[in-house]
Amino acid sequence: MQIKSPEFKQSARIALQDENLQKALGNLKAGFPGKRAAAVARMPEFEELRDQARDLKNHILEHLDLYLEEFEARVVENGGQVHWCRTSEDARKTILQICREQDAKTVTKGKSMVTEEINLNEYLEENGVRPVETDLGEYILQLRGDHPSHIIAPAIHLNLEDVSEAFHEHHKRPKSDDPAELMAEAREMLRKQFVAADVGITGANFLVAETGSTIIVTNEGNGDLTQTLPKTHIVVSSIEKVVPTLEDMSLFLRLLARSATGQEYSVYNTLSSGNRRPDDQDGPENFHVVLVDNGRSDMVGTQFQEMLRCIRCSACMNHCPVYGSVGGHSYGWVYPGPMGSVLTPQMIGIEKAGLLPNASTFCGKCEEVCPVRIPLPKLMRHWREKEFEKHLSPKAVRWGLGGWAFFAKRPGLYRLMSASASRFMRLLGGKKGKVSSLPMAAGWTDHRDMPVPTGKTFMQQWKARQKQESK
Repeated sequence: MQIKSPEFKQSARIALQDENLQKALGNLKAGFPGKRAAAVARMPEFEELRDQARDLKNHILEHLDLYLEEFEARVVENGGQVHWCRTSEDARKTILQICREQDAKTVTKGKSMVTEEINLNEYLEENGVRPVETDLGEYILQLRGDHPSHIIAPAIHLNLEDVSEAFHEHHKRPKSDDPAELMAEAREMLRKQFVAADVGITGANFLVAETGSTIIVTNEGNGDLTQTLPKTHIVVSSIEKVVPTLEDMSLFLRLLARSATGQEYSVYNTLSSGNRRPDDQDGPENFHVVLVDNGRSDMVGTQFQEMLRCIRCSACMNHCPVYGSVGGHSYGWVYPGPMGSVLTPQMIGIEKAGLLPNASTFCGKCEEVCPVRIPLPKLMRHWREKEFEKHLSPKAVRWGLGGWAFFAKRPGLYRLMSASASRFMRLLGGKKGKVSSLPMAAGWTDHRDMPVPTGKTFMQQWKARQKQESK
């Protein structure tokens, strides 16, 4: 996937003017947040579970190497193989080598953001292996030559008309606007692909160290067919998804679906524990787990370690006013929304992704709904600090912060300037109580009016309150 994060501002402007996209984003706002709230209300212990999940994730990250080694040992005992890949290139080459060992011409794929991260589809195609996405949303995007704009609802930026057009063009069938008919059409087209595939590739929501199991969570069942029908099953996962035990996994599952889609549980929660045994009726003959680092181990022990608690539920972006206005593609890479604004600079560099941590109102809603309590605004602020330290932020921003710091270090002068600025704005606003044009604030007033301050300044009010309380 081409990196377009440096073009965030231009992409956001285009997105705001795209009526089709805005219609689709309206469906997002009307759906996931309300369903999550209802699911949480039905579970009185939800906040307690969030605390447990946060603490457990912190424990795992403190002992990540030990749990990953235990997971590998159990996978090998079960007859599988684990491949350690530091970079995207390492992971791509490893997966291609496995496919070539099986003389694979076609692979079916379950939904996996990590395979998007390592740009797997394009790489396989360039090397003579045809990947077929089997998740309905991903399948639609593959037909359109598109990429996901959301981590659990990849085609959420599309409307029914877009899907109908894509199916008509590629399936050569009459157009339909009936979702049930379109679903049946996709199922018919994919069924033959499931049977013909030489290799199946899935992601993993969690890796269980205790048993060497991987689990995928879906609502369509395509993941089950992808991993049981082909002779070879490849699981592609990032390293932080390991959990100690099956019981620990169940804790995260109780939080995941409720936070993501408002379901009690996803429809399919499928565990894989190695290749087919002699008495098994189905399953793959070969089982491989490709563990992708891609900069994650560098986050351990740093101020960004808390980001590794993420369980990819998408609650942060479902509630983000910025994502809800511009959609996922504006972020210019694999991971959108608040979690992407923290993770993407780590993956591709703050030099390319510096606009993303700044694409936030800091309303705090993302942290409020995160099931593992990741302090996303704090982490975005850390990236802003790094951007400032590297002199990557615009000169106007740096001068503005420098000017503010000058006055902030001189309280008397700061109070004088803030009081003077309030009076100046009241003069400009007049009876309307708003300013339509303000020097050095065109970024605001070009698009909306600036409200005029009313009453006394905060410091004046604080001084008056202290005086009143001392009486």
